[in-house]
Amino acid sequence: SIIMGSTSDLPVMEKACKWLEQCEIPFEVNALSAHRTPAAVESFAKEAKDRGIKVIIAGAGMAAALPGVIAASTSLPVIGVPIKGMLDGLDAMSIIQMPPGIPVATVGVNGAQNAAILAAEMMALGDEEIARKVENWKSTLGEKIEKANKELAEIKDYRFKC
Repeated sequence: SIIMGSTSDLPVMEKACKWLEQCEIPFEVNALSAHRTPAAVESFAKEAKDRGIKVIIAGAGMAAALPGVIAASTSLPVIGVPIKGMLDGLDAMSIIQMPPGIPVATVGVNGAQNAAILAAEMMALGDEEIARKVENWKSTLGEKIEKANKELAEIKDYRFKC
């Protein structure tokens, strides 16, 4: 499940959606605020497991309470995505300061795609099909770099000669 504090977070969180779509891993998307809709967030978290959710990706900027509030109300793994806000994302880094007993895995600022990959890796521990999809996707990572390196080597511009 992907949840964000506001639809203004969608430009960041859609990177997780796109990666999961590309890998054909089903997911849901919600916008609920830990501060403006706390009862709805608590219900969401408490009911997620019964709805078949395996991992929750929670994006939050500013005070970034959403991932922690969700983690406090569920035994499912929660991955926090700090979203760059007013203080270049430093305000959202409170996600990394969770108290003992309420863990939230945290990816880098605006790292929604990495959150999706991490969620898939978690689910892959008990799902061979997802494991295969993650392995196939990861096997392509070097291709872009190899292609870029080959193109760089073909540049005849004198500025690149040492």
